[in-house]
Amino acid sequence: MKTADILRLGGIGLRTRPLRVVLSALGIAIGIAAMVAVVGISSSSRAEVDRRLAALGTNLLTAGPGKSFFGDASHLPEDAEAMVARIGPVTTVSATGRLPTAHVYRTDRIPAAESGGIAVLAARPTLPGTVGATVHAGTWLTAPTYPTVVLGARAATILGLTDDGLGLNVWLGDHWFTVVGILDPVPLAPELDSAALIGWPVATSVLDFDGYATTIYSRARDDAVPAVAAVLAATANPEAPNEVQVSRPSDALAAKAATDQAYTGLLLGLGAVALLVGGVGVANTMVISVLERRPEIGLRRALGATRSHVRLQFLAESLLLAGLGGAVGVLLGLLVTSSYAAWRSWPVVLPWWSLLGAFGATLVIGVVAGLYPAMRAARLSPTTALAA
Repeated sequence: MKTADILRLGGIGLRTRPLRVVLSALGIAIGIAAMVAVVGISSSSRAEVDRRLAALGTNLLTAGPGKSFFGDASHLPEDAEAMVARIGPVTTVSATGRLPTAHVYRTDRIPAAESGGIAVLAARPTLPGTVGATVHAGTWLTAPTYPTVVLGARAATILGLTDDGLGLNVWLGDHWFTVVGILDPVPLAPELDSAALIGWPVATSVLDFDGYATTIYSRARDDAVPAVAAVLAATANPEAPNEVQVSRPSDALAAKAATDQAYTGLLLGLGAVALLVGGVGVANTMVISVLERRPEIGLRRALGATRSHVRLQFLAESLLLAGLGGAVGVLLGLLVTSSYAAWRSWPVVLPWWSLLGAFGATLVIGVVAGLYPAMRAARLSPTTALAA
């Protein structure tokens, strides 16, 4: 028999029982769609992280005070920022200094204990350009010697201030400060999202800021980031480099993408279980089909069909059934991936191997599920089958 004849005979059984075919193929389709969507969404998510890292830059390094040898809190030297700026490959440096006793409130009537978790930070004018921060509304601290404040995205939400809140006053460190700007979320410096940022000079003159930087942000040439990271602690605090904590913020975003892979593996396992259930459904359908079509099998055998012809017929029917479910599943997976990625404004990334692998898995399921029913049909003798 020609391949076209085998496929045509296999399709007869599917056309005569459309409802059963749809229900059986649906199990395969759900499993394949789940696996394709999981791989697609995970790949799109990682592509978005890579895109954001490429836009934000992976060359940002931070240095901050850690603990002393005896476990006491330490601080960076006053000239730490200037010393870091003298490192050859460093292109830009900025810093923030925390004011632990200062809090910010919407009005001066709120109890002091209700700080809202908003940190007050003295900031350099170069901070936005160094950390990749953008101003959502208003301006940055263009007059750092005046009592003005720029709020992080979350800090503005906590205080109940939106774009219309520009120009209003907030009670900060027992003084009134005018809100001149609100930042967008800062992926590489999320600590700024919950902060109220004021000028370094006004923090010193009005709020008695001690002048010590608590975080130094530095950008280095891409090819020199590891080398700068190796000397950053010793440069920021030559007398006690062990008391300096150095980090690379982009590593946190990369680690998040790696963590997502664990959930991807779990969801792929669930998709595989759904695919297995679909395969059992195909096998059940094929067994019932053999039992119902014994007269047809007997007639074909009586007219000269061999055991291999019958076996190939039912094996082809199983493959077509599984292939139909796989094709529908791949299309559903593509649709889910594209829709979710578009909703999150991600690039749509779907590895070609996942599509080929998913469809290949359906063919394997079709062979495995149809092998026993096909062999059972081939073993029927013409007389027994006709008498059924």
